[in-house]
Amino acid sequence: MKNKENSVNKTLRIGLMVVLAVVLAGGLFLGGIYFASARSGGRWFGPGMMGGYGGSGMMFGYGLSPIQGLQPLSVGTAQKAVEAYLSRLGNDDLALREIMTFQNNAYAIIVEKSTSVGAFELLVDPATQSVFPEYGPNMMWNLKYGMMAGNGNYGGMMGYGGMMGGYYPGTDTNDVSAAMTVSQEQALADAQQYLDTYLPGEKVTDDITAFYGYYTIDTAWNGQTVGMLSVNGFTGQVFYHTWHGKFIARQEY
Repeated sequence: MKNKENSVNKTLRIGLMVVLAVVLAGGLFLGGIYFASARSGGRWFGPGMMGGYGGSGMMFGYGLSPIQGLQPLSVGTAQKAVEAYLSRLGNDDLALREIMTFQNNAYAIIVEKSTSVGAFELLVDPATQSVFPEYGPNMMWNLKYGMMAGNGNYGGMMGYGGMMGGYYPGTDTNDVSAAMTVSQEQALADAQQYLDTYLPGEKVTDDITAFYGYYTIDTAWNGQTVGMLSVNGFTGQVFYHTWHGKFIARQEY
């Protein structure tokens, strides 16, 4: 009887920890949304909460207004900031794959050298040159390096070890598979259907990166890069990145 009570208590404790993790995740995520809005004058565009094909993501629309008077980062400056950040992480399997500079920030794709799979996405603040995990799918959908990842891996809002110090009951991120039920071709089709519905004329490109749990795809207007969106690798949900502003330059490594 005592063993049964201990088992029930243990289950309740784990359940409470999971609920707490979800609540904290939501708070941190909404904090990131507020930060992005404040930095851009608080203007939102697009369908709003859960809008778009399969939902564009909570409280996100199509894009934020440019940050007035802020000078964009150069690719070289963003690269130095990202490389310094990766050096501090101390994980030799992580490498910089691409940097894109926008009016509001610089964006970087980090991949695993051993697998060539996308690890996570970073943003660089043009005012302070600080580097931090990107909002949205990078936090919420990334199964290995996101907010719910654990066991000492990089991940989540806090930059090291995931939320709550990298612990999440029953999760071993070293065993996370890169396989997803939504194929790359289907992700591109879902993304284009979203654009056709909410941004007619904007098109997906062949610049697509598979991460652990989702894809990120660049978008173009009249053949010129304008932004990006992500597609959940299991549900097909589309989430348009709203915080970048006008595209400026790209460098692949």
